[in-house]
Amino acid sequence: MLLQQSVQKLASLMFPEKNPELKPAFQYSREHLPTLWLLGKTGAGKSSLIQAVTGLDGVEVGNGFRPCTPSSRRYVFPPDKPLMAFLDTRGLAEADYDPYEDIRACSAASHALIVVMRAEDPEQSEVLRALEQIRASGSVRDLLLVHTGIELVDTVDERQRCIRHNRDQVERVWGLADQVAVDFVGREGFPSGIGDLVGKLQEHLPVIAALFEKEMNAGVEEENFLRLKKDVMWYAGAAAATDAVPGLGFFAVPAIQSKMLHSLAGQYGLEWNRTLLRDFFGAMGAGFAVQYAAAFGRRQLVKLIPVYGQIIGGVSAGVASYGFTYAMGRVACMYFYGKSSGDPPSPEEMRERFDRVFARMTKVMHDENK
Repeated sequence: MLLQQSVQKLASLMFPEKNPELKPAFQYSREHLPTLWLLGKTGAGKSSLIQAVTGLDGVEVGNGFRPCTPSSRRYVFPPDKPLMAFLDTRGLAEADYDPYEDIRACSAASHALIVVMRAEDPEQSEVLRALEQIRASGSVRDLLLVHTGIELVDTVDERQRCIRHNRDQVERVWGLADQVAVDFVGREGFPSGIGDLVGKLQEHLPVIAALFEKEMNAGVEEENFLRLKKDVMWYAGAAAATDAVPGLGFFAVPAIQSKMLHSLAGQYGLEWNRTLLRDFFGAMGAGFAVQYAAAFGRRQLVKLIPVYGQIIGGVSAGVASYGFTYAMGRVACMYFYGKSSGDPPSPEEMRERFDRVFARMTKVMHDENK
């Protein structure tokens, strides 16, 4: 029965714009984004860090913040189809700052705590007090210490002394912490350490690595896909977030995948209709649609198992839905490009690309959910 319903859901890919599941699914996804929680004093460089990661300017970042809790603001990136969020704590200077609401705001998403400290500022008692409370809560395990303004310190020896001092303060409260040193302005306007920062953030939040990862020896088709990659990741993230919730994913995931294919076809000047639907799944090879429906149905059944299904099953379903949706979007772009240019790929090429991308992106999401 569930398999039959799954096949019927696959058939509903025809009319995504009429599907009532889309709006609440995307809203739920937006509220459960992978999040970088930025903890630091005012002026430490938190907004500059966001600019460095996103490539946006200060005005765009400043205008994008929205209140999240009484003591924090949230910034989502990209603003229209967000893949990740930054939580900026503002209330550290207040003697009665309580990170409880901020902890709760981050608890629904994979995240890392980024502690931002100016290298030449040894007075970090406000940050350390908040860090001690966060450590005691047990809700956050992953921490990266970012030393900023390093070139404001005149000599290399003094710079290293400042970095060691702040690192030691953090480690007395937290334990061993990963760290990186940057300067967002730099001498004569040349920033330093930005590449190291982005590399560290990619280790702590794998979705960042996936976002900026490029295909080797990219040709015209790959370059076209890179322009749509954020959109595909957005749909995949929405599918993952909703499929992790028992009962929600069964209706929402096919609707999200439907809307993705509908949108991508339009980007290549193609009309998403019954013929294109049939041709696309036909090009994926015999049995692909049935295999998809069966695997999707099994994941929904697992989530119905009390306790285990709701926790473990939900996480694994979210990981699988992310990988499958992203891989489907990737091969759809490959197919739509070939069809629009008169040189469609072979089923073997599409399945090879699908399997490779699916394996890569499920690993990313598995690492994200550790």
